[in-house]
Amino acid sequence: MYEATFAIADSTVYTEPTEGSDCRIELWCNEHSDLLYAAGSRIEPLLSRIRDTVGVEEQVRHDDEAVVITSSCFKGYDETHIDRYLAAHNCLLVPPLRYEDGTKHCRILALEADSLTDLYVDLLEDGFHIDVRSKREITVPSHSSPLLTLDDALPELTGRQREVLSLAVERGYYELPRETTTEALAGELEVSRRTVEDHLRRAEQKLLTTLVSYLY
Repeated sequence: MYEATFAIADSTVYTEPTEGSDCRIELWCNEHSDLLYAAGSRIEPLLSRIRDTVGVEEQVRHDDEAVVITSSCFKGYDETHIDRYLAAHNCLLVPPLRYEDGTKHCRILALEADSLTDLYVDLLEDGFHIDVRSKREITVPSHSSPLLTLDDALPELTGRQREVLSLAVERGYYELPRETTTEALAGELEVSRRTVEDHLRRAEQKLLTTLVSYLY
């Protein structure tokens, strides 16, 4: 089996709000409605736009994260969905779809490498703008799933959590002994020390809670 990730440029209600922002959406399609995970510092304009288009049946919101069940399936509004191309080339879409950086990220599975190549060529010929982010052959199952990747194992951090955690690692906050303090990090980020510590604790909690299950 072969797997590739295509980043496809489009202009939809799920894609446009992520361009030039830290917003990110993961989508599981259920034909009649969509299950969404959304995160980012500008999440409210994104949720407002979703309400005005596909509608929102229910949502669970906390700070800059939300889980949303839509009123209808977004396929009816998305002129760039690629289901018919997948069927024509005997390929499968591996959920969830990811929307970030103004593009739609599709993980695609095929039995033959040529099927992925033909799919790519077909999409290009029909005017799709595609960046191939990864391509690999699946030869050995991992953790009972042949599709498990690092992205699956890692939890979703908000843009601010990633920024604070990355700066903390870069400045040596986790070195022994520590080479910086949360007060110094706060100064660089122009936020309060308490804000930095809150972002670090939330990021650490997400990472450790998820990764500890892979230690056994």
